Amino acid sequence: MDTALVLFTRDLRVHDNPALAGACARARQVLPLFVFDPGLAVPPNRARFLAESVAGLRDELRTRGGDLTVRAGEPVAEAIRLATEVRAEAVFVADDVSRYAKRRQQRLAAECERHRMALEVTPGHQVVPAGQLQPGSQPGGGGHYRVFTPYWRAWSAASWRQACPAPAAVTLPPGVKPGPLPGQLPGHGDGASRDLAPGGERAGRERARAWLDGPIKGYGDEHDNLAGDGTSRLSAYLRFGCVSALALARDALTRPGGEEFARQLCWRDFFHQVTAAFPGIASENYRPAADEWHDDPGALDAWRAGQTGIPIVDAGLRQLAAEGFMHNRARMITASFLVRTLAVDWRHGYAHFASLLADADVANNAGNWQWVAGTGNNPRPNRVMNPLRQASRFDHDGDYVRRYVPELAGLSGPAVHTPWTLPGPQRRQLKYPAPVVDLS
Repeated sequence: MDTALVLFTRDLRVHDNPALAGACARARQVLPLFVFDPGLAVPPNRARFLAESVAGLRDELRTRGGDLTVRAGEPVAEAIRLATEVRAEAVFVADDVSRYAKRRQQRLAAECERHRMALEVTPGHQVVPAGQLQPGSQPGGGGHYRVFTPYWRAWSAASWRQACPAPAAVTLPPGVKPGPLPGQLPGHGDGASRDLAPGGERAGRERARAWLDGPIKGYGDEHDNLAGDGTSRLSAYLRFGCVSALALARDALTRPGGEEFARQLCWRDFFHQVTAAFPGIASENYRPAADEWHDDPGALDAWRAGQTGIPIVDAGLRQLAAEGFMHNRARMITASFLVRTLAVDWRHGYAHFASLLADADVANNAGNWQWVAGTGNNPRPNRVMNPLRQASRFDHDGDYVRRYVPELAGLSGPAVHTPWTLPGPQRRQLKYPAPVVDLS
C-alpha cells in the first residue's frame, strides 16, 4: 500500500512495536499519530510521564527520518480526519483491554469501514495477548482463567510471538504539521510528585538494561524486602509501552533469577485477560460479595494522607505521594489495611492509587485491589494481612519506615513500627498520630 497511519495509544516506543513495524513493512509512507484526549482526565503524575514519553517517541521517530504528529481532540475523529487527509489506506493500532480502549477500537473500526480504510489491530501490551489462552474446563465455565496458577502454567508453555525490530527508516507523507507535544499544553503534568521517574523509551530501556544486567539475579530473594527496594521499577514504562513486556520477558528468562521476575509479568497478563472478559473490573465486584464496607471518612482521609498512625502503612502511602510509585509489598499492606482492617470499600483505594501511580492502568490496579478485597481472583478471599507481622517480615529493622516517615527517623530498630508503645513524653515528642484503629 502507499500510505498508512499508526495511531499510538499506550505503546510509546519504536522497538518491538507491532503496529509501527507492520505499517512500515507494508506501506511506502507512514504517518505516526498520537492524540491527546482532553475529555480523558489524566492525573498529574501520569500526565507528566505521558508527556515525556510522547516527546521521547517523537525524538526516536525523528532519528529515523520520521516524526510524531500530535493532536488534541477525540482520538477516532482526529485519526480519521488525518488518515483521509493523507489518503491512508489503513490505520494500525495496538489492541487493548480497558472499557475506554475497547470503545475507542469499536468506533475506529466503524469509521474505517465507513471511509473504506482497513483497520489493522496488532498485538497489544501483553506478553501473551488477552484471550489467546483459554482454560479447557474449570468450575463455572467461561473463556478466561479465573485463578493465577493454572494461567501461569499455560502462559509459560505458550508460544510467544517474535519481537519486532525497530524500523530503520520512517517515510512521512508530505504536508502534515507535527503539532505541540502534550507537555506544552497548559497545566499538563502540573502538581506531579517531586521524585517521579522520567518517562520515555530511552529512560525505560536504560533502566531495563541495568536491571537485567545485575539486580534481577537477586529478585527471588529480595523483591519483598521493602528497605532494599529490589524491584525493577519498570512498571510505569510497561504501562505506557515505553518498554515491551514481551521483549522484557524474553530477556529476563535468559538471566539467572529471571523466571521469578517473568512470573510478575505473567500477573500483568493475567489481570489483562480478566479485564478483557470483565470490563467493569474498576467499578463492579468481579466476585459477588456481601456489602460489608464501613463508611469512615476520617479514617479514609488519614489513610490517603499517610497519617494512620501505623508506620508501615503510612510509609507506603507517603512513598506513593512522593514518587508516584509504591513498592509492591507496600501496596498489598496498605490495601489490606484499608479494606480488611478499616473495612473501607476497595473502590476508594483504587481511586486514590489511580490518582497518584504513574503505572496505574485499569487492569492491574483494579485487579490487585479486588484480589486484596476478596472480591476478585484471590483463591483465599478471606485473607487478612496483619501490618505489624508484615513489617516484622519485610522491614525488620525499620529502614523503609524511617526513609518515608521522618517523624520516626530517630527511633532505632524494629521499635519504629510500634511508636504508640513508647512512654508518654517520648511519644508526644514524635508529633506522630496515634493509630486510627487498635490492632490488638
